[in-house]
Amino acid sequence: MKRVGILGGTFDPPHYGHLLIADDVRTELKLDEIWFMPNYMPPHKENKVTDHTHRVNMLYAAIGDEPHFRVETIELERKERSYTYDTIVLLKERYPNATFYFIIGGDMVEYLPRWYRIDELIQLVQFVGVKRPGYSLRTTYPIIEVDVPMFAVSSSLIRERIQRRKSVAYLLPKAVQLYIKENRLYET
Repeated sequence: MKRVGILGGTFDPPHYGHLLIADDVRTELKLDEIWFMPNYMPPHKENKVTDHTHRVNMLYAAIGDEPHFRVETIELERKERSYTYDTIVLLKERYPNATFYFIIGGDMVEYLPRWYRIDELIQLVQFVGVKRPGYSLRTTYPIIEVDVPMFAVSSSLIRERIQRRKSVAYLLPKAVQLYIKENRLYET
């Protein structure tokens, strides 16, 4: 069985925090791959997100030629609000020889009781919790904790810095910086 970590999110834009989480979880749990899975429209966010084509292109730029990382666009194919339960059911149908580990931050660990069909979902996937500043990993749901260095960067921080014409040089890969600049993303 292939052991696959799933890191979902809007990735608007993808940054070094995402890559650090992916790499640490992969090595700590001895996973074969990490699949970056951009959401079409996550149910817990109401803000408008950048067009999915740009977000996917930035993900490819971010992961470069890392052999253990790939982009999985299953949620974008559905073109509707993304519920993890529905996505995992589809992934298990498409990839019956894979065991999935769904990576979530502390903010999502606290939100687990409100996830759609959570009691069924925990039977289908192993949750992996990573710490985020200001959140704990306490829950009654079964999660594997992976200690990842705290790196207080967020996509919203990056968008804000770009709008204020501040440097994002050490927050996201150069290829992503170049893509953002060439496509004039996040400018006001």
